[in-house]
Amino acid sequence: MSNIAIEFKDISKNYGEVTVLDKINLKIDQNKTTALVGESGSGKTTLLEIVNGLSVPTSGKVEIYGEKIDYDDLPSLRKKMGYAVQGAGLFPHMTVYENITVMAKLDGWDDEVIEKRAKHIIGLVDLHEELLDRFPHKLSGGQQQRVSLCRAMMLNPLLLLLDEPFSALDPITKSYIHDEFLKLQKAESRTILMVTHDMEEAIKLADNIVVLKSGKIVQSDSTDVLMDDPANEYVADLVIKQKD
Repeated sequence: MSNIAIEFKDISKNYGEVTVLDKINLKIDQNKTTALVGESGSGKTTLLEIVNGLSVPTSGKVEIYGEKIDYDDLPSLRKKMGYAVQGAGLFPHMTVYENITVMAKLDGWDDEVIEKRAKHIIGLVDLHEELLDRFPHKLSGGQQQRVSLCRAMMLNPLLLLLDEPFSALDPITKSYIHDEFLKLQKAESRTILMVTHDMEEAIKLADNIVVLKSGKIVQSDSTDVLMDDPANEYVADLVIKQKD
């Protein structure tokens, strides 16, 4: 079996005269965390959105576990994915428990199975059970982000997509959530593709880092290789800032 979870083949994305992605060729390793890093407008979020069908490439194709994306059957595709975004994106009218379990209920899971799975992942991210009956606005930012991760993990997806999920957190809370994230990945290893503009976060959380600039890949390597041997001055500047 191939160890490639996602493969981008000559992916381009244009909005009118603006090229957001320019002939991207990239392989995402299975059961590893890969960070897409770049400044605003680099194309990293668009690349992530192409994976779950929120954006359709102008040209090229994407294969997920060897199968080309079927844009006529996106619900089936998205059942295989968890998705967490900046600011948690929780449903305000649902309790914490309802937010976490909503996808499983929609998918027709048995209540007993739902409860068992929910209890397991709640424990993994250290979310206190007394919070389960509260509504999102009653939670801190860190608590909301834990709920968002639980919801993304509920269906035990092969692939987890994260779009700057920790960017709104204060530094102390972010550090703690990072530790919980690493514990989560160790407990339930899966393919994770995350977008971040924070190089320090990428270095801490990711096995592999892809640096994008103006819609093109500047460097794609393991975190250690990228740190020790940056491909050019642009990447070197990103790395140096973390070593200072």
